[in-house]
Amino acid sequence: MTELTKLTLAEVRDGLAKGEYTSVELTEAFLGAMEAHKALNAYIVSSPDVALERAKASDARRAKGEVLGPMDGAPVAIKDLFCTEGVQTTAASKILEGFKPQYESTVSGKLRSGGAVMLGKTNLDEFAMGSANITSAYGNVVSPWVAEDDPEKLVPGGSSGGSAAAVSAHLCLAATGTDTGGSIRQPAAFTGIVGLKPTYGRCSRWGIVAFASSLDQAGPMTRTVRDAAIMLGQMAGFDPKDSTSAKVELPDFEKALTGDIRGLKVGIPKEYRPDGLNSEIAALWDQGVEWLKDAGAEVVEISLPHTDKALATYYIVAPAEASSNLARYDGVRYGLRVENGGNLDEMYMKTRAKGFGKEVKRRILIGTYVLSAGYYDAYYLKAQKVRALIAQDFAEAFKKVDLILTPTAPSDAFPIAGGAKVDPITMYLNDVFTVPASLAGVPAMSIPGGLSQRGLPLGLQLIGRPFDEETILRAAGVMEAAAEFSAVPTLLRGTK
Repeated sequence: MTELTKLTLAEVRDGLAKGEYTSVELTEAFLGAMEAHKALNAYIVSSPDVALERAKASDARRAKGEVLGPMDGAPVAIKDLFCTEGVQTTAASKILEGFKPQYESTVSGKLRSGGAVMLGKTNLDEFAMGSANITSAYGNVVSPWVAEDDPEKLVPGGSSGGSAAAVSAHLCLAATGTDTGGSIRQPAAFTGIVGLKPTYGRCSRWGIVAFASSLDQAGPMTRTVRDAAIMLGQMAGFDPKDSTSAKVELPDFEKALTGDIRGLKVGIPKEYRPDGLNSEIAALWDQGVEWLKDAGAEVVEISLPHTDKALATYYIVAPAEASSNLARYDGVRYGLRVENGGNLDEMYMKTRAKGFGKEVKRRILIGTYVLSAGYYDAYYLKAQKVRALIAQDFAEAFKKVDLILTPTAPSDAFPIAGGAKVDPITMYLNDVFTVPASLAGVPAMSIPGGLSQRGLPLGLQLIGRPFDEETILRAAGVMEAAAEFSAVPTLLRGTK
């Protein structure tokens, strides 16, 4: 059964259609892998009963000759930020422990109605606030990769670190993630998988526990570019329940993988190559440029002049929105409640003090501060103006080029212990290459480009025009073929 977990989503789709195995057999293989590798802590909740029930239903539909979805019978993982009917949803926070929604998020509902099999809910940084998956109330996730020069356990990136680790370690075929400032792309780079943040509004946010509402976007985390195209097609689409959902045409993303990028113009932003850029990251970036040139693309230097303001802007806007969104967790209606016999205000304070972790409290305090009467104009309003300038930078760049190529992260994965000791500002800098695209709301994708000298994955990022995920996927497919990235996590080496 171990061989089944090595298959890609596209291979499973074809194998199920040919009757080479059943969805139940696939699901049992992944459930076995999840049990064998519990030490990664990739899942907060496993749902074997739900998984097997849905797998049996898929096999029954197939046997009857019913119309099937492109992911019918495929075992996937759902980030524990998506509400799932009857299955605990915690956002990796103690304040939501035991919460079982009576409804399904739109994205997980689309996957479910399309026949996908939910194996469980993956771990994440609490309320998606983090870049290392070390802020979860349910313990940190461990990367399936180990550096060649150091046996210390590594972070899988964050906040979608559980999804990234699960996909990389073959504990699911694919997984959902959410990206607010890089939370799909950075963990994808750290674990050697593909991560796609669609255009803001491409996938519904309804039923996803909110962090920063103007930035959050769901997306696929997969092993290949083709798998990402398949999964995005199932996840995306207009949703009248979400006021930010875009009513735009939903293309066949898989058809975009033509392998032909001749004549495509790709921009290289000079601001993304600061002094002190990691030499391995710089070399990989140069290699990516050569791959694109060899495939017939035209590479030109561009400028995104407000790039250096992006991180500061993000860490004002995102905490401000988080401060407002997290005000709903008060212990009154659902989740944790700390009774103390005092008044309502004391119950609020004690519930939040016990329910929220350190990083969440830090961001609530920052957000509340920048929204306060005396500082709103000086910080929040100014940040919104700079955000508009960043978006304008991208709009101007896309008048000249079709895509932008950058690194995904400024380094390879770092040790868990080291991450716990790093000050918050240094940790925030890990999002330096991913945050600008999030502020602009444009689509961006990380693909594995190679290994560092330590034997760890490094990623390259492609950024595209709004609602032009097709061009990103087309170029990503070409780069994936050129990179020939076939390395497997340390955890899986030697397995049959």
